Amino acid sequence: MKPALIKPRLIFFVLIVAFVAVAPHLHAAGTASSSPQLEAVLNKMDATAAAFKTTQADFTWDQFQQVVNEHDIQKGKMYFRRLNKGVEMAADITEPEKKYVLFTDSKVRVYQPKIDQVTEYNTGKNRADFESFLVLGFGGRGHDLPKTFDVHYLGNEDIQGVHTAKLELVPKSQRVRNTFSRILLWIDNDRGVSVQQQFFDPAGDYRIASYSNIELNSKIADNVFKLKTTGNTRTVSPGF
Repeated sequence: MKPALIKPRLIFFVLIVAFVAVAPHLHAAGTASSSPQLEAVLNKMDATAAAFKTTQADFTWDQFQQVVNEHDIQKGKMYFRRLNKGVEMAADITEPEKKYVLFTDSKVRVYQPKIDQVTEYNTGKNRADFESFLVLGFGGRGHDLPKTFDVHYLGNEDIQGVHTAKLELVPKSQRVRNTFSRILLWIDNDRGVSVQQQFFDPAGDYRIASYSNIELNSKIADNVFKLKTTGNTRTVSPGF
């Protein structure tokens, strides 16, 4: 039996739901829907971004496919840190099957212990995009959002006992809208970080990422950002 490969679409989903996409090469000047409430949320995100170094949180990722009326739910713990050389992300997926996802040095690596295989993708010229995917909601500036999205404040909502501001993001770029028609963010009013994100695609599918036990700027051991492989681990590089 051939080892199972991780589909590029899954990798893209893992990174995006971790920390939403903002394409940095789109510099069109945009404006958010003007309101004092929205300005307060964006200012809070800016303040959090200015002091941001690390995040770790428990997550639940739920991908719903409308055609088959099916949910694919994954759970685990996410780690993120900003360094001088860029950003790094690690996800320890514990359910339903053990997997590790790592983004360092312009590469995305997915380790499946069950088959002892690493699937490696080189982001290459897309590295800036991937890094920007990782910072929104967990270290990205609020006032960067209107550069690539029409931003709307939808009021307050309690999520997992956390008082949040609900934002709707509609991509300005048709390229981004081909992937996600709109995105919802629930931003913790006190801490300026995202506790939940929902992504809608044109086909009617949606993806929800929920975060709990969020720790900001706590020390994360260096070995968290290394794959714990064996001497027999096989590496494949299918590319995007």
